[in-house]
Amino acid sequence: MSEENTAKEWILDAETEYRFELDAGTSLAITLVRGRAEIFGAELVERKPYLFGSECKAAVFTWVGCTIEVTGSPSTEYVSDETPMSAYGNLHIAFEQMRVKALAKLHGSPVPEYAHPTQSKTQSDFSAEPPRVLILGPENSGKTTICKILVNYAVRAGQGWSPILANVDPNEGGWACPGALSAAAIHGPIPTCSPANPLGSAATSAPATLSSNAILPLVYWYGHAEMKRNSLLMDRLIRNLGINVQEKFDQDPEGYTAGIIVDTPSSFASSSGLGVNDHRQKLIRACIDAFRINIILVVGHEKLNVEMQRSYGSLLTVLKIPKSGGVVELDHGYRERIHKYQMHAYMYGEMIPSPPGIKGGTQGGDTLTDFILTPSSNVINFSDLTIYRIGAETMAPSSALPIGATRVVSEMQPVLVDPAQPGSGLLNAVLAVLAPYHPDENERYDEELLDLTVLGFIVVTNLDIPHKKMTVLSPTQGSLVGKTAIVGSYEWQE
Repeated sequence: MSEENTAKEWILDAETEYRFELDAGTSLAITLVRGRAEIFGAELVERKPYLFGSECKAAVFTWVGCTIEVTGSPSTEYVSDETPMSAYGNLHIAFEQMRVKALAKLHGSPVPEYAHPTQSKTQSDFSAEPPRVLILGPENSGKTTICKILVNYAVRAGQGWSPILANVDPNEGGWACPGALSAAAIHGPIPTCSPANPLGSAATSAPATLSSNAILPLVYWYGHAEMKRNSLLMDRLIRNLGINVQEKFDQDPEGYTAGIIVDTPSSFASSSGLGVNDHRQKLIRACIDAFRINIILVVGHEKLNVEMQRSYGSLLTVLKIPKSGGVVELDHGYRERIHKYQMHAYMYGEMIPSPPGIKGGTQGGDTLTDFILTPSSNVINFSDLTIYRIGAETMAPSSALPIGATRVVSEMQPVLVDPAQPGSGLLNAVLAVLAPYHPDENERYDEELLDLTVLGFIVVTNLDIPHKKMTVLSPTQGSLVGKTAIVGSYEWQE
C-alpha cells in the first residue's frame, strides 16, 4: 500500500482540533477510533468512516480528547489548540437558557434553576425571548460554520428543539442552488462532507434514503451572486422569507421557542464601493425587521462591531465573537468551482469515492446507498414555459436606447424573455421554476411572481430556434407546461 493511502492516526488532546483541506479530485475518510469528537457541532460515531470530497475544508474538534484515523491525502492537515469553541459553546449555553425561559413563559411554568442567566455580559441582557440571531462578518470569517455549530448544538441538546436556519447569502445558495435565499427548520444535525451541500441535502433534491432528507426548505430566487446587482429585490425576498418564517412560528408556538439563526453574505460587512454602504445598511435593517432579530453576532471585525453597537446597541444585543484561525481564504476560482459542484449535486446527487483501503463509509452520517440521481432531459416547446427576468440592469444599457427614449422598466419589474430572440441569454442558464400563482384572481398584481416560492431548478441545455423548442435538464420528470420560471445570471454546463 502506498504511503499516501496508509491510514494515519492522530491523537487529539481535549479542546483541540484536526484541520484539513482537500484538493480537487481527492477524497478523505476520517474514523473516530476512541473518545468523542464532532465536525462543526455534529457528533461523530465511533468506528464509522466519514467521507469528505469536492475540495472540502473542515475540522474535527474534541472537547474531551480522542483518537482519529485519517485515510487519504489532504493538501493541508494539522492540529491546533487555538480554537474559538469555548466562546461558541458559551453562546450555545446562553441561547439554550433563552429557549428554556421562552418555553416556560409559553406554558406559564416556573423557569428551571439552570436556566437563570448568570451575570455575564453574554447572558445578562437576554429576556424570556427565544434567540433570533443575525450573524455578520467579512469574507472568509467562518459565518456559515458558526451557524452550523450553533444549530447542531441546539438539536443535540435533547430538548426537541428544531431551530430555523435562514440563509440570505445568494452566493452560497443553502439547500437549493447558487442564487437562492432559503430557510428551513432543522430537526437533526447538519452534516459536513462537501461544499456541494453546505447545509445538508434537502428532500427536494436528494434520494429518499438520506436521514438529512427531513429538511424541507422554503426557497426564493434572487438569481445573482452579489447583493448590489439588485438590492431592492434582495430586500423584498428577505422580507418574504421573514413573513413565511413568522407564519410558521404563529402556527407552532413551541417551535418558535427554538429561535432562528440567520447567515448573511460577506457584502453585509463591507462598506467599500459607491452606494454599497447604503444598500448593505438597508439589507441589514431588512433582516432585523423581517426575522425580528434580538441578537447580532459580529465575527472578528472591530469596525463592524462598533458600527452595529452604534446603530442597534440600544435596541438589541450586539456581541463580537472570535474568528477561528482555521478559516481558509477562498479565492474567486474556488467559489466558481463550488457553484459547479453544487449544481452537479443538485441534478445528479453526490457520490464521494472512498479512498483506497476504505470499504463503505458514510457521507455526513448517511450510508452510501442510492446517492446518485437520474435527472430528466426533456424537449419542450417555447410556449410551454413562461420565462421572466427581473429588473432593468439585465437589459440593454441606456446608451443603446433610441435618442430621447427613457427607460420604463424598474429594478423590480418582471420582463418577459422570448427564447426565439437572439441574445436571449437562455442557453446554459439556470432557471427557477416557481410555485403557481395564488388562485384568487382578485389578488393579481404586477410583481406577484416576485413573491412566489421556488419549486425547483432547471437548466436550458439546447435552444432550437427554427422549431421553437428547447431542451431542459431537470432533477425530476414533472411537466413544465403552464409553469413560470425566472432566469438570473447563473449558468451551468456539464
